[in-house]
Order: sequence, then C-alpha cells, then structure tokens
Amino acid sequence: MRRRQNIPLTLPPVPPPAPPADPLVPTVSDPADVEREAALARLFELHYASMLRLAVLLGADDPENVVAEAYYQIYRKWRRLRETGAAEAYLRSTVCNLTRMRIRHLQVARRHVENPPEEVIASAESTALLHDDQRVLIDALQQLPARQREALVLRHWLGLKESEIAAAMGISCGSVKTHTSRGIAALSKAMEARR
Repeated sequence: MRRRQNIPLTLPPVPPPAPPADPLVPTVSDPADVEREAALARLFELHYASMLRLAVLLGADDPENVVAEAYYQIYRKWRRLRETGAAEAYLRSTVCNLTRMRIRHLQVARRHVENPPEEVIASAESTALLHDDQRVLIDALQQLPARQREALVLRHWLGLKESEIAAAMGISCGSVKTHTSRGIAALSKAMEARR
C-alpha cells in the first residue's frame, strides 16, 4: 500500500473585492451612450417640470407616470432621432399621446366597473392653491373634449405655433385652428354661465 504524501497546496492570492458599483450611476462604455446619457440628463433638467404641468393640464390622472414613460420612450429611441434639437418636440408629442391614451383607457375601464365613481374630486392641496377664478377655469377646461383641451393648453399655456401644435397632436394645422376656436368658444360660454 502506498502512502500519500502531504503536499501543501498553495493557492494563488485572492484579489481584493472591487468596490460596489453605485446603483444610481449607469455603467456606460460606448461614447455614444455617454453622450446620450448627458443629453437626456440635460433634457430632464430643462423640461421635466413643464412636461409634468402639461400632463396635468391635459387631464392625466397620474402625470408623473406619464412623463416618466415619455422620458423612457425617448431614451429608447434616442439613436433614431434625426436631430437632438427635436427631442423637446418629440417629448411634448409623447406626453400628449400618452395622456390621451391614459384618459381613453380610464374611460373604457370606468364603463366596465359596476359602481363607477360619481365624480373625480381634486386633492385638498391642489384646490387650496388655486384662486376662485382659476378653479372655474380649470373646471371648465376639464369639461372640454380632449382635442380642444390639448389645442388650448399647447397654444395658450406653452405658446406653441400652429405647426408645432399640429406636430404634437398629430393633426393638420386646419384642425388645430378648428379645435382652438371651438375650445375658446366653449370656455367662454362656460365661464359666462358660471359668473
């Protein structure tokens, strides 16, 4: 019988563990990705608040999620943008479309609920911040059809030109004029009735 010799095993030195990566800082190696990340960060800083207000004025029930989804979509499609200067217009158009889809979804969902809510009630905080005339205007604006509300918000709140509104809404300039004039007429009538 052979005896086993006790040969000491030597293991290679274990390298020290790498410091944990910061989960909030993306690891990017491609220069195009670095540029995209920087451009999106600038876009977020410059336009997040205005896009959030746009979603609120268009009637989104969850404006933060709508805007977050819009930024996610522009992030995914960044390389397909023809010009990075068009990112703001693309973002605005995406917020309009997502808000419209969300409202449509809620209308369908409410039709299928056995006991639909009587009325949507604004939060106490948002109501307290509004003056009486602002409340009347916001209530009247919420009663308008979606396209009229969108056209008015984009024209009078954002101050966009008809061609920019048409691009954001995906309609012709003539339709923008029609929706805007009908919306103004309906708002005027509603404001007069409430005085």
